[in-house]
Amino acid sequence: MQKIINIDWNIGIKSVAEGSVDLVLTDPPYGINYRSNKRGKRHKKMQNDNNLDWLDKWVIELKRVCKNEAHLYVFCSWHNVEVFKFFLGKEFRIKNILIWEKENHGTGDLKGDYAPKYEMIIFCSNGSKKLNGKRDCNILKSAKTKNNNHPTEKPVDLISYLIEKSTDPGDLVLDTFGGSCSTAIASKQTGRNCIVFEIEVDYCNNGRKNLAGASKRLF
Repeated sequence: MQKIINIDWNIGIKSVAEGSVDLVLTDPPYGINYRSNKRGKRHKKMQNDNNLDWLDKWVIELKRVCKNEAHLYVFCSWHNVEVFKFFLGKEFRIKNILIWEKENHGTGDLKGDYAPKYEMIIFCSNGSKKLNGKRDCNILKSAKTKNNNHPTEKPVDLISYLIEKSTDPGDLVLDTFGGSCSTAIASKQTGRNCIVFEIEVDYCNNGRKNLAGASKRLF
């Protein structure tokens, strides 16, 4: 079962049972006041992206709901990666920083800076759980989506890969910042259960529509 719930994470997470989550996979606000104007569509400004005051409380709640052997993948940018590492490291073991190479770069300072082509994914463990499959490298190549579901939409194939590396079918995945709800769709395709919290009603409605149209992947 995959649930997309229109609620702020700090309220919704209270309903998640202690020690029930096998994997946290989420793309939180980076604290950089981001707003996208890609492909001519001006998205609404992302809520709660002007500070990281919520981080400490968030990490404490994640610790409560995670199983002893849970893994965590937290998307991040270079701007505040040390802040995220500091708070996550208070409760979890930081194992690695994965690099998502987008295969096409974003915009920004077109003449005064290098073109941004990657984001970071902080990989944490709540124990000593092993990864599934062979040992892969920490650079993950996956093209950005060409959709307009969300300003920071993550590709379902990338999310599916991470889910399959750290969970088994029937496990529970938690995403506290749903966005385009790629985590819910990837969970359905890979046969995992999922709880997604998203504060914006429009993103929830669109995510539910896309989730309804998704089907379990045939292997």
